Amino acid sequence: MNFIKNNLANLLTLANLLAGCIGAIHLILGDYQTTAICLILSSVFDFFDGFVARAVKSNSNLGLQLDSLADMVSFGLIPGLTMFKALEPFGNELLGMHFPFEIKYIGLLVTVFSCLRLAIFNLDEEQRYYFKGLNTPTNTVLLFGLYYAFRETGNFRFLFENELFLIALTVITSWLLISPIKMMAMKFKSKALKDNYPKVILLAGGIAILAFFQIVGIPMLVIYYILVSLIFQGQLK
Repeated sequence: MNFIKNNLANLLTLANLLAGCIGAIHLILGDYQTTAICLILSSVFDFFDGFVARAVKSNSNLGLQLDSLADMVSFGLIPGLTMFKALEPFGNELLGMHFPFEIKYIGLLVTVFSCLRLAIFNLDEEQRYYFKGLNTPTNTVLLFGLYYAFRETGNFRFLFENELFLIALTVITSWLLISPIKMMAMKFKSKALKDNYPKVILLAGGIAILAFFQIVGIPMLVIYYILVSLIFQGQLK
């Protein structure tokens, strides 16, 4: 029983990794619904591994390393592959110029910067009640959410029919991952409203966006999250 108790959090982390691997495979195969399910599972496992580790006091350096490695697949490789798939139809042509490589590989910059972001996060002890830069799960929700909505509903067609927009999205989100901009974390310092009203605004607005826009609202929710974080920069500490 002690073995299970001490390693339950790590088992959840490995479940996150497994779900991420399956999701990446199905993304390559064009099965976006299965990838979406896998990302939901990865997010659930990612949340509960830390929750369980704190509850049973089984935090360890091994768990910390496993968590980052699992996140690298679920929330680093998958968003990179998403942009890879989005840029795939454009071949090696950009602005009338032919390159010696297909521009879809530019999409993998998201994976590279996700790796850098995770390494920085592991070394930064400041990020307790806020994130410095966009965290990898949220970035994954934005990029895959946009692509999934496009594939399933035809929305955001203007974005996915223009390679310049896609490259700009890749570069901007890659920068956001390692930027110094403070992003809100849903951790509460106290029960006082004055300490938490930015989070209340975020929750209320987020619920309204999802209720009204449904699937299309998922990536819009991330954009709203970024905007709210920018507005309340001075209060995130």
